[in-house]
Amino acid sequence: MYGWIWRHLPGPVALRAVEALVLVAAVVALLMFVVFPWLEPMLPFNDVSVQ
Repeated sequence: MYGWIWRHLPGPVALRAVEALVLVAAVVALLMFVVFPWLEPMLPFNDVSVQ
């Protein structure tokens, strides 16, 4: 999969590396600001009880 993405990025190697880093940053931002907040109420980690 990473090879396919690398082959389809335009430009020379240095530009491809920058584009790959931007793609990784975009995926991390999407996960941190959209997916994880949406998923958090469904996770059982907030149901902590000490007896």
